Amino acid sequence: MARSDEEERKADGAGGWRVEGARSEDGPRFRPSKSKAFWLVFAGALALNWYVFSTASKEPAPVGVPYSFFRAQVEQGNVESITTAGRTIDGVFERATRVPATAQPQRDFQTRLPDFVSEDLEFLLDNGVVVDSQSPQGPSILLTVLLGFGPTLLLVALLLFLLTRMSGKGGGLTAFTRSRARRYLQPDSPTTFADVAGIDEAKDELVEIVDFLRNPERYRRLGGAIPKGVLLFGPPGTGKTLLARAVAGEAGVPFFSLSASEFVEILAGAGASRVRDLFKTAREEAPAIIYIDELDAIGKHRSGGTVTGGTDEREQTLNQILTEMDGFSPAEGVVVIASTNRPDTLDSALLRPGRFDRRVAVSAPDIKGRQAILEVHTRTVPLAEDVDLRRIAADTPGMSGADLRNLVNEAALTAARKEHEYVEPADFAGALERIILGAERRLTLSREERERTAYHEAGHALVGMLQPGGDPVRKATIIPRGRALGVTLQRPDVDRYGYTAEFLKGRLATALAGRAAEELVFGNVTTSPEGDIELVTQLARQMVGRWGMSDAIGPVAVIPEVTEAGYFLSSEAPSERTRELMDAEIRRLIEDCYETALEQLRSHREQLEWLATALLDRETLDEDEIYALAGVTREVTREVVEELGEPA
Repeated sequence: MARSDEEERKADGAGGWRVEGARSEDGPRFRPSKSKAFWLVFAGALALNWYVFSTASKEPAPVGVPYSFFRAQVEQGNVESITTAGRTIDGVFERATRVPATAQPQRDFQTRLPDFVSEDLEFLLDNGVVVDSQSPQGPSILLTVLLGFGPTLLLVALLLFLLTRMSGKGGGLTAFTRSRARRYLQPDSPTTFADVAGIDEAKDELVEIVDFLRNPERYRRLGGAIPKGVLLFGPPGTGKTLLARAVAGEAGVPFFSLSASEFVEILAGAGASRVRDLFKTAREEAPAIIYIDELDAIGKHRSGGTVTGGTDEREQTLNQILTEMDGFSPAEGVVVIASTNRPDTLDSALLRPGRFDRRVAVSAPDIKGRQAILEVHTRTVPLAEDVDLRRIAADTPGMSGADLRNLVNEAALTAARKEHEYVEPADFAGALERIILGAERRLTLSREERERTAYHEAGHALVGMLQPGGDPVRKATIIPRGRALGVTLQRPDVDRYGYTAEFLKGRLATALAGRAAEELVFGNVTTSPEGDIELVTQLARQMVGRWGMSDAIGPVAVIPEVTEAGYFLSSEAPSERTRELMDAEIRRLIEDCYETALEQLRSHREQLEWLATALLDRETLDEDEIYALAGVTREVTREVVEELGEPA
């Protein structure tokens, strides 16, 4: 019995976006041939090829005999005839003779005339041997063609057939020049703005696009033109692709999606051909939305010089996109939405009015946005009654929507491993630690290494608590996680969007405090602070070279934009004297912060001992235990979060 349309949609994947696979225009697909005739011909060709080879191999090869044996048989008059081809002699015995290499008597034989022997023709004729100098009859021309070219022709024919099937129509090369965009149909439950949380400002920017696609006449009557292109930019995982799908779901129009890297192919001109095919298909389906992910893959600044190879192909593809966006009018109802993580690398021609008219920043969510995102991702997750999503949102500053989705998933997996009926707060806490700190490693450390690690982490925690206005210390542990033998975690109470020089110097002192504690207690240092040193060097370089936090350098950007290979652009590279001054300032800043950490540890040596002893005893200390042992009062408390207002 035939299924209804609704059942067909559910079979294809209800509740999510599905790729329309019934139409050949949706992209190259391999579909096995349903023609029995082709497979019969293919099997017949294979059988014929096998028969020819087997027939050619059935002719028995003559047995080889030593030349001395052949000479003796001639003297005995037992050689009827011979045929020579070079120094090879094929012959026939008068009567079947048992030769040394065989058990059965043979008549046909073959031998080779040694290079130092010149055969005497009179000797052969005197013994009644018929001599023929013609070569033995070889295979026919047809057999030679079949043996030499048959398998190759068969493979070529099969390859052409597969290319033709993949292209959907036309020749095999069409598969490389057709657009690979995936056309998404509207399912029963399409993605809408209700599924997008935490980026309300970005959603508001796109409401007008949706309204135009729904009611184009309202804007055309007043002479308004919808933007041809919308560029979504922001950090990875903030929901740019989800936002584009929500626009299509709200507008209820065809949605063509692909990555920019899919345009570029090894064949010259294939990318430009795919762009033309994509825009042609979208115009036929108008009103429609074209979504290009990771636009910077083909939209980077053009070099302006002589280019070859892949760069030239990328620029041809970019030029074709620019031409196509100029070629259609807003009245056609085709909107191009693109996303990128690096808008600064895009060519200026893409960003001018008439191409990507509207640029929408998609930033990481604030605390209210994170709470809304958590509420979306926990719709189908059974939560315990004491789970406070607002508290979880407060503990996850800087996390994107993708990070929060991963957090919810990790918490659910943790609850499943522990056989919980509901996902509990401890599951979220464990998942957050796993994401931020890494998975625990069961290493067996020596007593000396455990003691050194305990003082190292105690130094981080103590100096971190002593910094005025610094982030609270949430946890300290000497259980190895990831690449580290121990970890000290600091997380802010509220989101930070700007940092003072004093705060950053406190970060430097806290990061160097582990090394300072080792030097203070043991009189030497180890390789453990490797990660800390890399962190402080990078942070100090930014402070001096980009943020103007050095009196010697001043408010000058000494570290300009660099190329993808990591080199300075020749016109912006600082002078050698400036680079030397910057290096000296970085070293001075780090050394000052190191001395600050040493001085604080010396003046609070007793608290350092308490923290290290507690870590050796318990291995992990939480926030309350750390502050109680150190006798430090927190300047910033969790009550700051409550001042942000009621939950969204």
